[in-house]
Amino acid sequence: MYKKIISIGLCLISVAVFAGNRLNSQWEYLFDGKTLAGWQQRGGEAQYKVENGTIVGISVKGTPNSFLCTEKTYSNFILEVEFLVDDEMNSGIQIRSNSLESYKNGRVHGYQVEIDPSSRAWTAGIYEEGRRGWLYDLRNNEAARSAFKHGEWNMLHIEAMGSSIRTWLNGVPAVNLVDSMTAEGFIALQVHSKPKDGVEVKWRNIRILDLGTTTEFPQKIVR
Repeated sequence: MYKKIISIGLCLISVAVFAGNRLNSQWEYLFDGKTLAGWQQRGGEAQYKVENGTIVGISVKGTPNSFLCTEKTYSNFILEVEFLVDDEMNSGIQIRSNSLESYKNGRVHGYQVEIDPSSRAWTAGIYEEGRRGWLYDLRNNEAARSAFKHGEWNMLHIEAMGSSIRTWLNGVPAVNLVDSMTAEGFIALQVHSKPKDGVEVKWRNIRILDLGTTTEFPQKIVR
């Protein structure tokens, strides 16, 4: 009996490990660390380049908001991005976003997970670029506002499932939004328009767990 219990236990462990590995294998890096393959620039003419395994976005004086967009679109997903931003920069991660000739001559529009190093500190809030503006700010979430680290790498964790969009900044819950305006679109890295050249934002370790038509988040996410 004792041997049988051990055998059953080992089988259950094996199944759990296999399931975890299968989930982990679904993570896809959107940036290969060397090139901008799989990305397309839209909007303004800010500079994007690859440097030391990061994507660097650099402001160009007078140009509109610029977006480096994935060529692929996503609907339900979990996205993680690390970023390092100059205190003078405003930036964001576009999700479920689109550029349509039928809408303002192709203007990029959609949900933006804010990157805001200003004293307002609304990083990880949800702003809708090119359409409705702020949907979920952080004025009532002091813990999330305090989670931002100036001059250091920060981590955004973003979950989109159906009408639910949730964000975390450095592990601190920030946003729990329910909104059904847009179900699918590209992911993009924004360089906000600036009145000067050379202000930078950097991104690295950009990875996504594409959940496709799944209707529930995985109970366990292998990181």
